[in-house]
Amino acid sequence: MRKITGGFLFFGYLFLALTIGAAIWRAGLGAGPGAAGALGALGVLAGLHAVVTGIADRRALRKEIAKVREAHRLLADAMESTQGALTELAQAIESGALSKTEALTGEVRMLEGLIQQMSESIDERLATSSITADTYEGRRQVQSNTLLKTVHDALTENRIDLYLQPVVTLPQRRTVFYESFTRLRDPSNRVMMPAEYLSVAEGEGLLPAIDNLLLFRCAQIVRRLARQDRKVGVFCNISLASLGDETFFPQFLDFLSQNRDLKEALIFELGQATFDARGAVEARNMAKLADLGFRFSIDKVQTLDLDFADLQRSDVRFIKIAADLLIEQLLDLDGAAPLANQPDIQAADFAPLTRRYGLELIAEKVESEKQVVDILELDVGMGQGHLFGEPRAIKEAVLAETDPPADFVRSTLKSAEKRVRF
Repeated sequence: MRKITGGFLFFGYLFLALTIGAAIWRAGLGAGPGAAGALGALGVLAGLHAVVTGIADRRALRKEIAKVREAHRLLADAMESTQGALTELAQAIESGALSKTEALTGEVRMLEGLIQQMSESIDERLATSSITADTYEGRRQVQSNTLLKTVHDALTENRIDLYLQPVVTLPQRRTVFYESFTRLRDPSNRVMMPAEYLSVAEGEGLLPAIDNLLLFRCAQIVRRLARQDRKVGVFCNISLASLGDETFFPQFLDFLSQNRDLKEALIFELGQATFDARGAVEARNMAKLADLGFRFSIDKVQTLDLDFADLQRSDVRFIKIAADLLIEQLLDLDGAAPLANQPDIQAADFAPLTRRYGLELIAEKVESEKQVVDILELDVGMGQGHLFGEPRAIKEAVLAETDPPADFVRSTLKSAEKRVRF
């Protein structure tokens, strides 16, 4: 562009010089003076051009120098702020590592105390047992003690697996929650289903320890998901025994009060029968968890005729109802009212009714696409079941991150196990 402009200027100056020369020649001064005038004019114009160009170049150079200086100043400021940010980041990483170590130490200490108490309880029960296997009751007690030993060893030897099952939005089927399940393994690594061990675990006061280990792992899984920027919550089952245990619950509450960042991601779940059987102590302890910001879920619902106001007062935010039960009591009624205490409520009104009480309805045990069509007709927003994903064990590498230090737990039980004779 500058070459084109320069060419135009040259021809412009040449035209002016020739015009001046022609004017002198036409004035009768002759061709020589005309040519001299043209050359003189051309020289004057060239000199003026050089002066103007020089001034412009100097101004441009000064502007470039000013820009370079400003850029240098900005670069220096940026380097200074970056250095400050790096220093703050290093301090944050250091303090975060320390706080995480302190939190983990606190969690392990709580596990240590609970399992120590569990071992002492088992020791006392079995040390005072004088049964024989000659009678039916004796054989039954021996079997119970054998199962108790298996459960006890699974806890102390960390043969506990965490299973997760997705809870999805409908109709998008996007995973928004997981439900967590605990599975114990016997010495042969056979997976024990809850029906096998829950009765003896409850009878021997082991449920708080199982609940605590589940909570420990759920907390670590939630933190791992958060590191992956996945805002997914986890339903964590809790027993009535844990809510009412005067030794376990204060430690449980202390752990959660120090980890309030989990309040949006951890939802404590109880069965409807468990929820209905809660006493004053359990209700009060649920309120303490709610004061920290934690929410509750009710599953294993047997009837849709629920006290929604009581659920709302108890900080229950989710209700899980089996898909078959929803369809049976809402769609297969032949015009009858689904709720005996609210005859004006129609099938399509049930899900909106729960939402008016701050309760989100989840259809669980969804096994077929036909059920999905039916529950969508009922305006149910979330689903859970084998159709969307079966409970799957966490991979060993991930599970290892959620384990409490095994050596710490084993050393706690070493002396107790020597005294126990199963």
